[in-house]
Amino acid sequence: MGSTGEEDERLLLAEALNQAGYTVGDLWLKFFAIGGSVGEYEVEAYLSGLILLPPLQRDLLAHAANELINELPPPLRAPYSDDSENGLDVEGSNSGGSREPYADDQRDGTRTVDIQRPQSAEADPEQEGPGGR
Repeated sequence: MGSTGEEDERLLLAEALNQAGYTVGDLWLKFFAIGGSVGEYEVEAYLSGLILLPPLQRDLLAHAANELINELPPPLRAPYSDDSENGLDVEGSNSGGSREPYADDQRDGTRTVDIQRPQSAEADPEQEGPGGR
């Protein structure tokens, strides 16, 4: 039923919705709001592989799904040891965002690394040398 590309589109759309935790009803409501013109039952039949949809309707479904997925909060990120010292919220809800250790250079595709020198044991009483304690 349909070409392999269309089948892949359908399977990936269904998987993206499943992973994001959205229902067919959620997808259909967003799809309809942005101009989709098939009913919820047809969307469910399409996602189940029972019917084909024209390319425009498939693209609107993909767009609706991507808009829904973009509304999800970002995944929890692992904090760096100095995040709390710099006033960053380790749960990722601060307005400044979390520090990215690697930054893409948009001009030539190279990556730079944010390296900070460790503090000496004298500057930080919590860090003692090998002979301490």
